[in-house]
Amino acid sequence: MGKSHFMLSLVLVILFLNFVRSFSMESPNITTDRLALLALKSHVTSDSKRFLATNWSTNTSVCNWFGVTCGSKNLRVTVLNLTGMVLVGTIPSHLGNLSFLTRLNIMNNSFQGLLPNHLANLHRLKFINLGNNKFGGEIPSWFGSFTRLQNLYLFGNNFTGLIPSSLCHLPKLESLNLGNNNLRGQIPVKIGNLSTLKSLHLGTNQLSGQIPGTIGDLLNLERLRFSENNLTGPVPSSIGNLTFLSYIDFSSNSLSGALPFQIGNLQNLEILSLGNNSFSGSIPPPIFNISTALMIWLGFNQLSGQLPSTAGLGLPKLEGLYLELNELSGPIPTFISNASNLIFLQLTNNSFSGTVPDTFGNLKYLQRLDLGHNNLSSKPSSPVLSFLSSLTSCKSLEVLIFDDNPLITGELPVSVGNLSASLTLFYASHCNIKGSIPGEIGNLSKLFWLGLDHNDFTGTIPATLGSLRELQDVDLGSNKLEGSIPSELCHLERLAYLTLTDNKLFGPIPECLGDMVSLRNLFLGSNNFTSIPSTLTRLDGILFLELSSNSLNGSLPTDIGNWKSVTNLNLSDNQFSGAISSSIADLMHLTHLSLSGNMLQGSIPASFDELISLEYLDLSRNNLSGMIPKSLEKLQNLKHFNVSFNRLQGEIPSRGLFGNYSSQSFIGNEDLCGPSRLQVPPCKTDPSKSANLLKYILPAIGSVILVSFAVFILLRSRNTKTELPIQENLPPLPEWRRISYHDLAQATDGFSDSNLLGVGSFGSVYKGTLSTGMTIAVKVFHVNQDRAFKSFDIECEVLRNIRHRNLVKIISSCSNVEFKALVLEFMSNGSLEKWLYSDNHFLNVLQRLNIVIDIVLALEYLHHGHTLPVVHCDIKPNNILLDTDMVAHLGDFGIAKLLGEEDAMIQTKTLATIGYMSPEYGSEGIVSTKGDVYSFGILVMETFTRKKPTDDMFGEEMSLKRWVKESLPSSVVDVVDSKLLNTREREGLAAKDCILSILQLALECSAEVAEERIDMEEVVARLKKIKTMYLRGTEQV
Repeated sequence: MGKSHFMLSLVLVILFLNFVRSFSMESPNITTDRLALLALKSHVTSDSKRFLATNWSTNTSVCNWFGVTCGSKNLRVTVLNLTGMVLVGTIPSHLGNLSFLTRLNIMNNSFQGLLPNHLANLHRLKFINLGNNKFGGEIPSWFGSFTRLQNLYLFGNNFTGLIPSSLCHLPKLESLNLGNNNLRGQIPVKIGNLSTLKSLHLGTNQLSGQIPGTIGDLLNLERLRFSENNLTGPVPSSIGNLTFLSYIDFSSNSLSGALPFQIGNLQNLEILSLGNNSFSGSIPPPIFNISTALMIWLGFNQLSGQLPSTAGLGLPKLEGLYLELNELSGPIPTFISNASNLIFLQLTNNSFSGTVPDTFGNLKYLQRLDLGHNNLSSKPSSPVLSFLSSLTSCKSLEVLIFDDNPLITGELPVSVGNLSASLTLFYASHCNIKGSIPGEIGNLSKLFWLGLDHNDFTGTIPATLGSLRELQDVDLGSNKLEGSIPSELCHLERLAYLTLTDNKLFGPIPECLGDMVSLRNLFLGSNNFTSIPSTLTRLDGILFLELSSNSLNGSLPTDIGNWKSVTNLNLSDNQFSGAISSSIADLMHLTHLSLSGNMLQGSIPASFDELISLEYLDLSRNNLSGMIPKSLEKLQNLKHFNVSFNRLQGEIPSRGLFGNYSSQSFIGNEDLCGPSRLQVPPCKTDPSKSANLLKYILPAIGSVILVSFAVFILLRSRNTKTELPIQENLPPLPEWRRISYHDLAQATDGFSDSNLLGVGSFGSVYKGTLSTGMTIAVKVFHVNQDRAFKSFDIECEVLRNIRHRNLVKIISSCSNVEFKALVLEFMSNGSLEKWLYSDNHFLNVLQRLNIVIDIVLALEYLHHGHTLPVVHCDIKPNNILLDTDMVAHLGDFGIAKLLGEEDAMIQTKTLATIGYMSPEYGSEGIVSTKGDVYSFGILVMETFTRKKPTDDMFGEEMSLKRWVKESLPSSVVDVVDSKLLNTREREGLAAKDCILSILQLALECSAEVAEERIDMEEVVARLKKIKTMYLRGTEQV
């Protein structure tokens, strides 16, 4: 018994000594890990979610820190995972002391700078993910020394230089992702040494040269992506060795030559993406025998020849076949109709011939069918387009395009009304379709684009089109339609584009068209319409108005100036008479104006010189008289000018662009004079006559000036309310034009992450550069969110109808079934949010005051300077963008509301941002201009305190507003951003007084009861006064 007690005691002593020895040896090592992580924490300059600030504390064990995992045996840090913590900073060399680290994951942050060489000490690493950060410089060669490394992800950074050849000597590497960087040079030939590699992604870089044949040595490879580079030459035939491949993406390069037959060996392939290259020759038939294929994209190449008539096993799993923009010919093979899971079929812009197969009806999952721009025909034995009847079986069909197939002839069958209830786009222009448009087309209730132009349709426009309430674009131009425009079309509240040009329509233009405020383009030219209704000038958002070659008579609309947004106006070749109204000068955005071929009389209005955007002016073939106003010399963009065949007289202006016009611009006016090159007689002068004339004119002018001045003073003294300078100092609105998805993809490098500016609840914003060199911001909406689509519609509606120097300007939009985006003016200095909370940026008092004034001017315009008040509903620093000159622009109208004339407020279920929304908005959903005033007040407080309303210091007991209110006036220095008062004594005192006045005004704006809040007109006046006092106090005025 004693012996057993002795043995037990001995064991306990030995265990205790081992524990002490172990503790004494390992304690310094875990301390090393702690110090390394604390060094990382100290290099983090922004921790907005406070993960590290609240968790990485010396009071707790390192192994319990957020994102840190320790080994169970040695209690050393083995895993560091900081994914998606929104951290900003650099990586310290101390991190190289985590000598037991096996996994390092800091993906989706904003770490920047170079990778320290000390990280080369982490020789136990098996997994590295530095993706989606801002690291720069060359990829360090020491990555090649990590012999245990299995996964290396460096995508989405700013790495430059060549791909280090040392990476080709990692014996256990399974995944290598270097995509979305700025790497250049060639793909290393030794890449074939990575025998264990399963995934290789080098896409979206600047790599050049050919794909090395050694790629065929990667026998375990499953995923391969080289897209969006500058690669040239052929695809090596050795690719056929990679029988485990399920994904190939070589798209958007400059690859050429024939496609290798060996691709057909890849019987596990699911995605084959070779589009947007320069491949030529025929498509190898074995490609269509890959039974596992889900998507094949070979579009945008120079492929030719016919598709195989049969295809062995076929494509039973194929969902997408994209062969567009090639030189393919021959009939559409039957195997395509047998691909029973097909969803997308894109054959547009080829030379396919033969009949459109009736067997397309077998494709029950088909959503998009695009056969446009081919040489396809309809069944000659059928009087109707029988393939359309077949397609009624495709209940999921959303897009149907077969335009520009001139051999498609016959009539639209009545069964067109039985096409999919999901159909949104029906485009059949430039065919030879005959007969009437069936009324049953009105059953397609989801249709938003109907294109039947350039056919041989006869009969009348079916009134049933008025039931298609989703329609945005209707084009029935260049047919033989008769009758009048049915009033039912006026029910289409979303219609933006209506084209009825070149038909046989007659009668008056319906008055109800003036109520279609959504119209942007209206083309009614080359018909026999007789009159313009007075209501048409209500279309204050119209951009293109084309009414030429009709029988319109009477005077031009007296309120023609109401078309304030119009850029192109064509009223030529009608029977208009009378004078040209001077109100035409109100069309400030007009670029093209044609009034030729009418019976207009009187003089050319001198006020034309106010049309500063005008590029094309044609007043020829009228009865205009008098002189050509010399003021037109001011029009610096007027490339085309024609006043021929009128009764004009006097000297032709010689300055400005008039020196570029030829005699054809002035021919047919007998009393014009000027230089001989214009084929008119020289002008004669009579000095004595001029002197006598001046003797009478000058006193008259003086009298007019005196009377005008007196009237001006009288009116000014009687006015109690100043007109809003709605259009003051505004840049001219650029011509509205549609921009295609391809344009935007090209401008943003395929919507690459390197161009991503930000992500919101409804979409993402990318920086882009158009082919013209113009830098833009592209707001892409999430296609799978109904609220995002609604947000897109709202922003389009609001931004197209408002213009102010302090609102973000919409340049264009791109909208189709699968993609919706707004093209916006790019703001190079980012958001107010960035400037307030980034350590690398600072705004002084005057800059913040100017920004606040800019925003209040925008809100004043939205609330009081527009036909219908617009409520923004989401005013916050992230929605305020700064241009190159630090001028603030209010943006993001995704949840804005338009108030009707009778609406002082409306209710909504759309929530704004917590912390900024007014009490009545948050509790009852009540929307009014007073809600914007409240949000503006909160914004002003945040701007000058640098405290968010959602800051951790605020809760149920204390809010930003209460904190500010309790600190005024005596303790204003306790709440204001401390950086604003670190100035000279005089400036500091002026800043303090200025900020005190601003915060007091902000409190009035954010009164709890809506009726007690002041309006924006008063806020503007008071802020301008505060600015003047501040400038005087700092001796800047």
